[in-house]
Amino acid sequence: MTESSMTDVCAVIVSYHPEPSAISNLVDKAAMQVGAVVLVDNASVGDWQPALAESLSHRGGALLVQPHNLGLAAAQNIGIAWARSHGYRHVLLLDQDSEPGAGMVASLLQVLQALATNRVAAVGPRFHDLREDRDAPFVRIGFPLNRKLWCASDMQHVACDFLISSGTLIPLDVLDRVGPMDESLFIDNVDLEWGFRARAKGYALYGVCAATMHHRLGDARRALPFGIGQVVVHGSLRLYYMMRNRLLLYRMPHTPWVWVAQDVPRVLAKLFLFGVLIGPRLHNLRCMLRGLHDGWRGQRGACPADLSGHD
Repeated sequence: MTESSMTDVCAVIVSYHPEPSAISNLVDKAAMQVGAVVLVDNASVGDWQPALAESLSHRGGALLVQPHNLGLAAAQNIGIAWARSHGYRHVLLLDQDSEPGAGMVASLLQVLQALATNRVAAVGPRFHDLREDRDAPFVRIGFPLNRKLWCASDMQHVACDFLISSGTLIPLDVLDRVGPMDESLFIDNVDLEWGFRARAKGYALYGVCAATMHHRLGDARRALPFGIGQVVVHGSLRLYYMMRNRLLLYRMPHTPWVWVAQDVPRVLAKLFLFGVLIGPRLHNLRCMLRGLHDGWRGQRGACPADLSGHD
């Protein structure tokens, strides 16, 4: 790997019905750290698009509005293709609910270049959850429990088993060898699957402690009964994808068996949490069971139409 600068990086943002001021703020903050920003929007409705399209174009980027919701993975692949066609060497993947910290891209690039003699697929930032005001650890998969790796200093970089897609910096030549994001998964576990595939091909993933990403994980927080704590709550359709896609991952040859072994109890835990304790219980349970059924059958792509109209 030769020396790269932030101008070699194209940020790929995927949006779906974003809050206009938030997405505009994200574009502004990302543009300060990269060569260009391409925003791939999954058929959102609103009058915010023309002004943002003009702003992106003026900065050398683009707004690519899709005719319907193609899902996260397909939108990421569209943005990656745009970056490749415009001569960029790296892509920085961003979700609409993320906000890169100051100097994040420079820190990611610095570690990527320092590890140039290694086979590195991607590097990612340390996440700071704004709802809980705390950092999230990087993770090595283990059984029966994962090993949480906390940053001891900003000088540290940590070998890990997967990276959350938002904030991940990936060289395009790695994407050429590992392959694109799996569009058949549509939305959930896309980052997990790509990381498993990269590691199966002999690549490593690293978390970078000096790089910070502010992020809101999950749709909401809900208190559990009896004061036993809080749980991240997702919509019923998201629960469908979570259940279906984990079964699809179980069958993939590059998925580590240790992840499968420790993930099965999580299926039972989610069925209990969202089908018994947290509402809308019946709809949650219906979506989760349908997801397990469809995952067992190998069904991929967008969720069935009879579910999509009820969330």
